[in-house]
Amino acid sequence: MSSGFRSMHPVVALLYYAGLLLFALLVFHPLFLATEIAGLLALLLLQGQGRLLARSLPFMLLMAASVALLNPLFSHRGAHILFYWLDQPITLEAVLYGLMMMTMLLTIFIWFISYNYTVTTDKFMYLFAAAAPRTALLTLMAIRFVPLFQRRLRQITMIQRLRGVDTGTGSLKKRMIDGMTLLKVLLTWSLEEALQTGDSMTARGYGSTKRSTYTIYKADSQDKLVMLLLTVSGVVTLLFWVQGYGKLEIYPRMRPADFGWQEAVMYGSFCLFVLIPAGLEGKEKWLWRSSKHSNYPSDTLKKTKTHSMSYRSS
Repeated sequence: MSSGFRSMHPVVALLYYAGLLLFALLVFHPLFLATEIAGLLALLLLQGQGRLLARSLPFMLLMAASVALLNPLFSHRGAHILFYWLDQPITLEAVLYGLMMMTMLLTIFIWFISYNYTVTTDKFMYLFAAAAPRTALLTLMAIRFVPLFQRRLRQITMIQRLRGVDTGTGSLKKRMIDGMTLLKVLLTWSLEEALQTGDSMTARGYGSTKRSTYTIYKADSQDKLVMLLLTVSGVVTLLFWVQGYGKLEIYPRMRPADFGWQEAVMYGSFCLFVLIPAGLEGKEKWLWRSSKHSNYPSDTLKKTKTHSMSYRSS
């Protein structure tokens, strides 16, 4: 059963993740990006998604680290030259910019994991199906095809391996031919099912009349309060960003990052926006544990005393 932030109204989740993605792309500052990563990690761990995060972490680190390594090799802008590599200068500004891009990519990768867990299919359809039903359905089908292709490819590989079609053995030419065979079977299977799905939807009259929707989500007082806090803290952060705060200037020449009272207010508002869901999850876990263990010892003690008194009287 869902609880905490995952059980809240879908509009609240959409506002939160839209704000996080916007801040990850706009606020170019290591402190803000590190805080956003920490907030998302805390939310995922409190939601019990530590194993999913651990499985995805090597791929995320590999992709992000490649950007950090390649940027100094291709970008030579900057005034502080650290050393030369193949007669090309490696500048401090390029290294720092690559690290910033690595942090931004990590933020977006972790954002996708948290978003996919919180905003489920029914929530996505509730948010967008009424305004654009075909676009919402096509988007969900496109997102669904990625894990579906992976599962089908594993099944096809296991079956075709019994027939001698294996991309892991043989010469390079044989591996390429076997790989094309697996790809042909995968595409044929997927296109055939897509045609069957389209015929089934046409036979059932999809799109012939205006689509009706069934609303199962109702905003309560907590949803409205969280939505208000997210809106206020997000707007305050954006107002300070428009005025030029919360930005680390690296190119063309790195400047020292000032952190005055304006940046402090902006950072406090940003922390409130990022950490609200993690706070809700922590509150739910604390209430669950306290309610689970608060009454049990006292009840057990009462039963023990009653049993002891009845034994003595007998």
